[in-house]
Amino acid sequence: MSFDLTRLTETVRTHGAVVRLLVSRSAGSAPRDAGTSMLIWADGAEGTIGGGTLEYQAIAEAREMLATKATLRHRAVALGPALGQCCGGSVTLVWERFDEGTLPASLPFARSLGPSEAMPETVARKAKALQPGALPAEIDGWLIEAAPALRRPLWIWGAGHVGRAVVHIASQMPDFEVTWIDTSPERFPTTPPETVTLVPAENPAPLMAHAPRHAQHLIFTYAHSLDLALCHAALLRGFDFCGLIGSASKWARFQRRLMALGDAPQAISQITCPIGDPNLGKQPISIAIGVTQALLSHNMNANRRHRSALS
Repeated sequence: MSFDLTRLTETVRTHGAVVRLLVSRSAGSAPRDAGTSMLIWADGAEGTIGGGTLEYQAIAEAREMLATKATLRHRAVALGPALGQCCGGSVTLVWERFDEGTLPASLPFARSLGPSEAMPETVARKAKALQPGALPAEIDGWLIEAAPALRRPLWIWGAGHVGRAVVHIASQMPDFEVTWIDTSPERFPTTPPETVTLVPAENPAPLMAHAPRHAQHLIFTYAHSLDLALCHAALLRGFDFCGLIGSASKWARFQRRLMALGDAPQAISQITCPIGDPNLGKQPISIAIGVTQALLSHNMNANRRHRSALS
């Protein structure tokens, strides 16, 4: 939902000229929200603005820009019968062509959507105040985009079937910086996601002391004794979120054992167990979907509280 300059730079270096397609505004029923973007090059694309006719025509226009070396287009599009769609909303799209010589030098990135002109003071002030992760802002004919928000550190403990399924989902989400821990290198897949940091450790629990205090933890190891040690270590370290796979009876035993280790009942209650939605089933991918949904719900609620505190 912000300007990923690193990814754009990598794509330009790999494919040459690239058109970045941005949903700068959305209203009513629209397939994607403001801040959604995708990258398009001569023979490929990455990301999506929602699919369907809107995306198909927008990609065709982007490739036309690449062929003609046009640099910028900007217009509102109604999502109605003219597109063969019945969403009823509208989006404002911005097409921008980038190459090695036109990549932004830094973020936030402010540029004119019309003829080039000096940046108005209103735009300069807004750009300076724009926080990482903020939505695009259009002011006085200029578009401003923020740097990406810092990713949340997500530590996943255990590389069994459930751990692998959760990593498969979480590694595709830009919100998370995933660290994956297990007791030996052989327990990880031979081709793990490139964005995930693997940490083999024969005794993982002491690693908890090196996790950021605002990290989020999901515990899926193969042994209850290891799960317990990790829960105790997490309570000593502190965390933003900690979820443990297991049954209600497992959690009842764990609570007694954690109290015996000296952990306070109020602190223990901050661990979420069981985690996930049992109604989705017991297949690893079903558990992973429920676990990820619980984590995202926690983060959405935290974001709402943060915005309310600022308002």
